[in-house]
Amino acid sequence: MSTKDYLEKDYYKILGVSKDAKPDEIKKAFRKIARENHPDQHPGDAAAEKRFKEASEANSVLSDTKKRKEYDEARSFLGGGGFRFPRGGQAPGGAGPSVEDLFRNAQADGGLGDIFGNLFGQAGAGGARRGGGRVQRRGADVEGEVSIGFTEAFEGTTVTMQMVSEAACEACRGTGAKAGTVPEVCLTCQGSGMTASTSGGVFSLNETCPDCKGRGLVVKDPCAVCNGSGRAKSTRSMQVRIPAGVTDGQRIRIKGKGSPGENGGEAGDLYVLVHVRPHRIFGRKEDNLTLTAPVSFTEAALGAEIEVPTLSGSRVTLRIPAGTPNGRTFRVRGKGVQRKNGSSGDLLVTVEVQVPEELDEKARQALTDYAAAAGSTNPRAGLFGSLS
Repeated sequence: MSTKDYLEKDYYKILGVSKDAKPDEIKKAFRKIARENHPDQHPGDAAAEKRFKEASEANSVLSDTKKRKEYDEARSFLGGGGFRFPRGGQAPGGAGPSVEDLFRNAQADGGLGDIFGNLFGQAGAGGARRGGGRVQRRGADVEGEVSIGFTEAFEGTTVTMQMVSEAACEACRGTGAKAGTVPEVCLTCQGSGMTASTSGGVFSLNETCPDCKGRGLVVKDPCAVCNGSGRAKSTRSMQVRIPAGVTDGQRIRIKGKGSPGENGGEAGDLYVLVHVRPHRIFGRKEDNLTLTAPVSFTEAALGAEIEVPTLSGSRVTLRIPAGTPNGRTFRVRGKGVQRKNGSSGDLLVTVEVQVPEELDEKARQALTDYAAAAGSTNPRAGLFGSLS
């Protein structure tokens, strides 16, 4: 939506509601117009399509509380709905400030510029903005990947990364011009990088100069390395801190470590994709570490105290109660992954009962005596009950 539309269109009149209309009234009025003029209901009817688009535009502003407030303030500031400046930008009567003066002063005060910027979405993230007479451009974001060990992910680590990003071309020192030449000031925008688009004598918002693409400079004899852009691929080493507790496949954002900006613009961000190599014995489940600990048949049957390792290298003692079944999991508090709030997850230890593959005669006789003493209870008896 251009400034001309903003100055000349009365959205309240388009929807047929008063300036103090409630949101429900605005919604009802728009729906009525939309039903009566929808292109699907009137194929090929240019007038109906135009009416539908105007109503949609009006509704998009008036149905949004913030945009409606800015719209009302801007129209009040500019003299109300339907007010038109004569051609050439001079105020009525041939006296007083011109349109350009009015707009320039309002922008200097932060008033009109703020209104237009918010309503029309001029200050979008990552976009160019005017400052210091030149268009500032945010640097591009950069992607990178690292592979770290399981323990490094647990404790946190610092890795060295070779980053390839855009920076000022070394051959032309960022000017974009061939050695021995210099860029010239753009005559279209007088070096500002911005031009004012006008239509029918009514000014509209500033936009990036089409000739210099916002640089404010024009290169007649471009640099052969960067083709006149002033930017080239640059390789640099960077120390990147990987926080403790990072997971495999996690993407870490490091603000301001991407490509440098232009004309004082902020740098882009660095996004690091982390790959974590698996551990020989430990696994991970959310913030908990997992471990499978083998125990003998007698330890599971009679009970025992066993030692298990932790990822930090220390050992902890785990008490196995008598009659522990295979696959039971025990929890060791605080020996898991460190969380952002400073607390830690747990170590989950699952016991795996080991059955001896070979028995000597003495051990075989002992087990035979055990079976006789324990009785002949069939542990699979419950499998043959009712299957319905």
